Amino acid sequence: MNYSDSGNFINRELSWMEFNSRVLAEARDKSIPLFERLKFLSITSSNLDEFVMIRVASLNDMVNAGYNKKDIAGLTPKQQLELISSKEHEFVNLQYSTFNRSLIPQLEKNNLIFVKSYEALDEKQNEFVDQYFMNEIYPVLTPMAVDSSRPFPLIRNKTLNLASLMRKKNGDKELEFATVQVPSVLPRIVEIPSSEKNKRMVILLEEIIEKNIQKLYLNYHVIATHPYRIMRNADFEIDEEEVADLLQEIQRQIKKRQWGEAIKLEVQDDMDKRLIKILKKNLNIADDDIYYINGPLDLTFLMKVYGLDGFEHLKHPKYTPQQLPELMDDADIFARIREHDILLHHPYDSFEHVVDFVRQAAKDDKVLAIKQTLYRVSGNSPIIASLAEAAERGKQVTVLVELKARFDEENNIIWAKKLEKAGCPERENLPFQKEILEKKLPYTIGGGIGQSRICMFFLKKAHIGEVQASIWPDDVWEEASKKGLNIL
Repeated sequence: MNYSDSGNFINRELSWMEFNSRVLAEARDKSIPLFERLKFLSITSSNLDEFVMIRVASLNDMVNAGYNKKDIAGLTPKQQLELISSKEHEFVNLQYSTFNRSLIPQLEKNNLIFVKSYEALDEKQNEFVDQYFMNEIYPVLTPMAVDSSRPFPLIRNKTLNLASLMRKKNGDKELEFATVQVPSVLPRIVEIPSSEKNKRMVILLEEIIEKNIQKLYLNYHVIATHPYRIMRNADFEIDEEEVADLLQEIQRQIKKRQWGEAIKLEVQDDMDKRLIKILKKNLNIADDDIYYINGPLDLTFLMKVYGLDGFEHLKHPKYTPQQLPELMDDADIFARIREHDILLHHPYDSFEHVVDFVRQAAKDDKVLAIKQTLYRVSGNSPIIASLAEAAERGKQVTVLVELKARFDEENNIIWAKKLEKAGCPERENLPFQKEILEKKLPYTIGGGIGQSRICMFFLKKAHIGEVQASIWPDDVWEEASKKGLNIL
């Protein structure tokens, strides 16, 4: 193979788009249960958001900086952006074609009706949504008008908003712009009384707000109201060698994500052209970065639809990971692993055994230290609770928290601080880690301790140093030599 020939390589970003197209293919596959298809379509939307905010944003930065070097596939950043834009527009069109022409009709056949517009509501439903608006929605709305004394507001990244064009009731003919954010603290899908027996009906939150938009601007005539959504540059680079406190720096950068450069605007295809002109000008958005969408913006809400009760027959049967008999019934895990090695294969084997292992270690008086690496942690993690308990019991607890886990940084920072308060030292202050950071020791290359342990299991090795190269104290070398172990 000729490695200098760019024709032998595929651009990374275009390859990723092909991957997301493969996910979309699952949403389009009629052999898959209907609600599973909704979930796949939701995933494609979430994936695309992250791709735009990070990868597309990074290419934009290169273009703005005048960087013209070609990648291994022979494409400059500008060429990549042009190809991505073309493919992304095609992809979004296919997403909504799938939603409108395939999924919506199938949902209706299965007695779930999406109200596409508040204008389709009957009298009873109108009364319901108006009351819902006043009781639940109105108190959390903050409408913002734009005029000579009030500049265009900062629109938060990924938020859904309603733009309005309006005129004062006092006879002033000048048109004004206003916007209000659709509150993320409220459920986006609202179930309403059904006009048909045995059918369930839902309406989107923005439709309820749009129906009642006049109540937000009492001194104005609202001429037009339409939803819009923007993507901002959420990519950030940190020079870890120059940063005194990585955790604090990442916290600072996360806040910037909400206000980065606008790089994508999503609007419905029937949006008033005057509103588009205002948004385009104030957000400094190019024509190619405006996406005209035939349907509800931000399809990630379909994951909430998936969670609706009563449609289990349209989903895959829930999978239950198997429990290992030898680790059930409050088994002493330490006694079991002294007898023989135990290999857990997730997600087929239950992760609860790992949770029990850490929980037992936290309470066992013979356990003096726990060392753990955490990448992504759930909202109410029993692992974190056990580690904190171990630290409070006086055990040495060292936890390496991945602060740069993409779009999970904020959550991981919260857990890092909780562990720190519980008495867990930051790993970067330990002697070995300090020498790595100060470049006194070389960087290691490998897949981590988990892979090393698996290698030990399959190669039947007694010491991790037999399958990975590392730095060991003299006493470890001596003990290994006595037992005939070949430490790398």
